[in-house]
Amino acid sequence: MSVLAVIPARYGSTRFPGKPLAKIAGQMMVERVWRIAAAADGVDRVVVATDDQRIVDAVQAAGGEAVMTDENCRNGTERALDALNRLESDAEIIINVQGDAPLIPPWVIGDVATTLRDNPDMPMATPAVALPADTEARMRVDKANGSASGTTVVFDKTLRAMYFSKNVIPFRRKPETGAPVYQHIGLYGYRRDTLQQLVDLEPTPLELTESLEQLRAMENGIPIQVVLTDYRGRSAWSVDSPEDATRVEDIIKREGELV
Repeated sequence: MSVLAVIPARYGSTRFPGKPLAKIAGQMMVERVWRIAAAADGVDRVVVATDDQRIVDAVQAAGGEAVMTDENCRNGTERALDALNRLESDAEIIINVQGDAPLIPPWVIGDVATTLRDNPDMPMATPAVALPADTEARMRVDKANGSASGTTVVFDKTLRAMYFSKNVIPFRRKPETGAPVYQHIGLYGYRRDTLQQLVDLEPTPLELTESLEQLRAMENGIPIQVVLTDYRGRSAWSVDSPEDATRVEDIIKREGELV
């Protein structure tokens, strides 16, 4: 069962134009993500899906594979499907890896790939990590102050997702008691027919309310399996601005390279 990892990488960014090509500790961000995905267990092929020839050229020069996709793709999900079709790949499992997440550990990608390989009836999977109490407390303060950063998830006893939210869920009626809080990691694995189905579906009310695309799947009855993983002491940080790139450099200097 072949697994294709697709890294959507759009050149245009209001806050950070050319973000995929930005150098982080001497290496392009998109190259970092490509190398991490290539090091993940269970991944057979990795391709960068982009709308800009400069990214294609840079990835190929670094030894990676890239494909041009339709510039009108509205999101990474559509770009992943477009890449799959253009490559004429026979992959049964597609892992959508965010191109602005240069600190995602390869074992997290591998956990999702392995879960889908081992469970052929599972249409979709995504990882989550348990939040330490101090991190949860900081997130609750940030949310109270209007932050939209960070997504949490609740799931049933079989680890099937029940809901994702930009709020911290579950609500704690009594501080420091009750179920753990799990932060969702924005990485998705799909069966190829599930990916096609999601792109064909119209946006849904909860998806539009929370600005969380995975809610489209849930509102249409597509089950999402949560894969519990951990960062093994590594820090997580995504890149939305040049300041974030500097923060990631500092983390790499402190913790070392992932691959």
